[in-house]
Amino acid sequence: MLTPRRIEIFKAIVDEYIKTAEPVGSKMLQTKYKLPYSSATIRNDMQVLEEMGYLEKTHTSSGRIPSTLGYKFYCENLLKNSAIDKKMEVAIRDAFEVSNMNISEAVEHSCRILSEMTNMTTGAIGPDSSAQRLEHLKLFQIDTRNAVVVMITNTGHTETKNFRFEEDVSFKDLETCTDILNQHLKGVPITELPDEMEKLKPELAAVVQRHDLLFTAFVQAFVRFASENVYFSGKDRMLYQPEFEDISKLKQLMSMLDDSTVWRRIGNDEHALVTTARGAELTWYNDVAIVRSKFRVNDSETGQLMVVGPSRMNYDQVVGMLDYVAQMIEKMYRKTGGGRT
Repeated sequence: MLTPRRIEIFKAIVDEYIKTAEPVGSKMLQTKYKLPYSSATIRNDMQVLEEMGYLEKTHTSSGRIPSTLGYKFYCENLLKNSAIDKKMEVAIRDAFEVSNMNISEAVEHSCRILSEMTNMTTGAIGPDSSAQRLEHLKLFQIDTRNAVVVMITNTGHTETKNFRFEEDVSFKDLETCTDILNQHLKGVPITELPDEMEKLKPELAAVVQRHDLLFTAFVQAFVRFASENVYFSGKDRMLYQPEFEDISKLKQLMSMLDDSTVWRRIGNDEHALVTTARGAELTWYNDVAIVRSKFRVNDSETGQLMVVGPSRMNYDQVVGMLDYVAQMIEKMYRKTGGGRT
């Protein structure tokens, strides 16, 4: 059974392994953590913890390391729930206070900061567009070569994209093109918009002078809306984690990072799932740990922030940072009325 003494020993092992990535032995525990138990007692309790499935013995050392079951227990019961470090808080907050940054840029910048702070891969998943339908398009001309299109969905979500044309486009062409698209594309699923645009090409060519430029701009915007909802930063940082010195494991991880559909499935996967007191969700796949924190865009849509790394990560620090960034993203969405640029 998990007695208070065994829990104390187990926590010390996890804390030490997170710091060093080295198997933990009884004598080192006794000395470094000043445990008031004999080395033999600690060794016996480590054996019991291994038999219970919370620890594993490596092939190269007599020390132990935490198992996936052990990490689950640690995250469910032993996280300190401490406040985020003030320097980290300031760095993250500053990322959202740059006046000329839109929301997408702020989220990506925050991912880069989190990656640097954790030395792991970080990511963000925007609201899932696959279940949404186009409600209305609004297009605003800035000058003859620049415009902004706002796409509004049936859920109330808005997506803003910038158009930069290589040649001059008249206001009349912009207005006519937008009117045609609103007439024919209302109610079309976001993922089907590029195909539906292809059907409208003859009609656009008949009445819009620069239909080629506008057709390309709208198709690219629709494709980005449907697909650009997963962003990763710091993929190369996994190269420096000792757990991924095995090339086959590294290739498998990189393949996961390059497949955006994987992360949607993981978000709905109950395998090895832990929900912490702060609302973060943790999932383990072999030697990979995925920590996710949701942020709300509006009443019906959410996105996710992620840190992806080895099971041996500082969960308390990571959970605290993700929670804080999620709060900052929600504040920015509220300020902009739920839109995303």
